[in-house]
Amino acid sequence: MDYSPFSHPLYIMMKPAGAACNLACEYCYYLEKAERRKQKAEDFTVEETFIKQYIEAQTQHEVLFIWHGGEPLLKPISFYREMLHLQQKHAGGHSISNSLQTNGTLLNDEWCRFFRQHHFLIGISIDGTQQMHDHYRRTRNNQPTFERVMRGICLLNKHGVDWNAMAVVNRLNAEQPREFYRFFRSIGCQFLQFTPVVERHTQRPDGLTLAPGMCEEGELASFSVTPKQWGRFLCEVYDEWVRQDVGRIYVQLFDATLANWVGMSPGLCTMSASCGHAAALEANGNLYSCDHFVYPEYLLGNIARQTITAMMYGPQQRAFAQMKTQRLPRQCRECQFLFACHGECPKNRFTRDCYGEPYLNYLCTGYRQFFTHVAADMQFMANELAHRRPPANIMKLKTPQ
Repeated sequence: MDYSPFSHPLYIMMKPAGAACNLACEYCYYLEKAERRKQKAEDFTVEETFIKQYIEAQTQHEVLFIWHGGEPLLKPISFYREMLHLQQKHAGGHSISNSLQTNGTLLNDEWCRFFRQHHFLIGISIDGTQQMHDHYRRTRNNQPTFERVMRGICLLNKHGVDWNAMAVVNRLNAEQPREFYRFFRSIGCQFLQFTPVVERHTQRPDGLTLAPGMCEEGELASFSVTPKQWGRFLCEVYDEWVRQDVGRIYVQLFDATLANWVGMSPGLCTMSASCGHAAALEANGNLYSCDHFVYPEYLLGNIARQTITAMMYGPQQRAFAQMKTQRLPRQCRECQFLFACHGECPKNRFTRDCYGEPYLNYLCTGYRQFFTHVAADMQFMANELAHRRPPANIMKLKTPQ
């Protein structure tokens, strides 16, 4: 498959506070990197270099800045005011927008007024009901966080700030898919993203204890969702959604699945034919191929010495992007649903297929169950789109439960 980098938007998750966080979520893949990354003095040199290079690297008029972590709200509001100033300084006629992913516990009226004034889109990390959320998402002194997150959501609503929810599907909440989805509906969530957590413990020479994707080492972490759980979770959440919420609540994975069914870009790197268009930048200027591949072997360089354009469109990142397709095992290549997932995220590809070939996705059986379950509906909605009718017509065929 040809890799055409300039045909895709380029995204970089900027981590202004590095891996520092006020929580200690048990399944966090980034927390172990905190002590390995020395924080720099606050002179904005790295940030201005990033902003200037990031805008220059874009091939489209719209430029989206993504502030991530760790916990980005550990930086003060004055930091983000300076970032907005630098964005306008280097905009060069581009349209600039900002999104920020937060655990929500540090939100207050001042933050929300700022986000509203400057049109930030806020992502809130929340894993479902109080019982689901508080099991893994706790403070460093093991205190629950659900009530503080819900207070943050109420403040966002009070100030009219656009927000979406990001949930981690784990060994616990995967057992209650309908309750999970109904919770998000009940709190007025209109945009829902969820991602499966799959991690493996290992011992690396560099001291990191979580295994990267595309290698078979490591022991599965106890909080990881199982393939069987993932398949059932997706099917049951989909059944809840498709009966009454199509066109009302946007579930990223379902939208991406429909996009692949009609041959459009899914807008989700895990479900795309190639990846490599979304990198991670640490506070010291180190640029990595992906947020889930922040390991020495995936370090592209530092923006103080190389430009974002040179690194993101260079041979190392090109090889990373092509790895997803070039290493598909035979079972994937023969699969009727290859078009729908393209092997999913390389992070989760560490098992062997039925032919003994490596790089099969650990969650493959779950995805196959889901795609089989929704195939007829996806074909119906694809046909509606082809005839310029709303996919929400699918709800007319469903019996409410």
